[in-house]
Amino acid sequence: MDPVTELALARRIVVKVGSALLVGADGAPDRAWLNALAVDIARLRARGQQTLVVSSGAVALGRRRLGLTRRALTLPEKQAAAAAGQSALMRAWEEALEPHGLSAAQILLTRDDTEVRRRWLNARATVETLLELGIVPVINENDTVVTEEIRYGDNDRLAARVAQMIGADALVLLSDIDGLYTADPRRDPAAVHIPRLSQLTPEVEAMAGGANAGAGVGTGGMATKLAAARIAQSAGCATFITLGSRPAPLGAVEDGARATIIEPAVTPGAAYKAWIAGSLAPAGSILVDAGAAQALQAGKSLLAAGVRGIEGRFGKGDAVCVRLGDGTEIARGLTRYDAIEAERICGLRSDAIEGVLGYTSGPVIHADDLAVLVPAPA
Repeated sequence: MDPVTELALARRIVVKVGSALLVGADGAPDRAWLNALAVDIARLRARGQQTLVVSSGAVALGRRRLGLTRRALTLPEKQAAAAAGQSALMRAWEEALEPHGLSAAQILLTRDDTEVRRRWLNARATVETLLELGIVPVINENDTVVTEEIRYGDNDRLAARVAQMIGADALVLLSDIDGLYTADPRRDPAAVHIPRLSQLTPEVEAMAGGANAGAGVGTGGMATKLAAARIAQSAGCATFITLGSRPAPLGAVEDGARATIIEPAVTPGAAYKAWIAGSLAPAGSILVDAGAAQALQAGKSLLAAGVRGIEGRFGKGDAVCVRLGDGTEIARGLTRYDAIEAERICGLRSDAIEGVLGYTSGPVIHADDLAVLVPAPA
């Protein structure tokens, strides 16, 4: 499949924008470039594609606002610059998107928000709600509170984690080079551009070398982009690495401009369910009747009406086993209720849950968050 078709068919697209692209030489937002990218985003949205932006730039903009422009910053100064620059960053995005009838929403994440399961679920729910409302989420690392020990350190990896979290089909990493080469083309004129990769082998990763690492204000490089692509690949998301400095870079890719595409290993849905089935330690079990088991096998959610018992003391968002009365495990999933709440609503119809708990989170386990392990009983 060619890049034009791959990008056009993507249902959800994450676009990562680095500081070197967004912030001009004067330390202010490059509004002409942002306006051109906003045209790209508006075009994607008009044809029904949900688009998120992972945007650097807060620290670079905050340095200018605070007058911290002549030396390396200490961690407290970086955090102060991030605090001062984040509002300027969001204003720049809002002003670029508003002429196209699009609204932006700020989301600041730390590593725990994409790695601690409950926070991951909350962050995903927020992003998905914004997308359903037609908003363009603009995501950045929360540099005002993170420390060097717990931060991502570059937004390439953050963008990949966001793509993984929301089941994106395409991750576009806008770079200062038009993809991966066999060597740094700025140092080796014989370097050859690589248009497509299906595997990220050690030999491929060695090609990244120091290429793309010399930008004046960013923290990423080609090596971090391949690390991000590895995360995205395992999550069923294709990665596009392309030159971001050209006007409307997404449109340029669709018009045939050079890019490197790293193919996904699986579909996003299959990757997510494999993660649930094999990578999470269950915190408890939910016992179901045969009717519920058959519904799960048919791709349905687990409703409270089919629950017959609870084992363990799990929390909302924890992984749980779904078992029959004889102990046979038939599925694993992420529960939307904690153990105490799940016990209280065992056997209830969905419309009766709010009357018991005072609220409802829908099914006990949504079909999207459930991996069926064995066929249902006959």
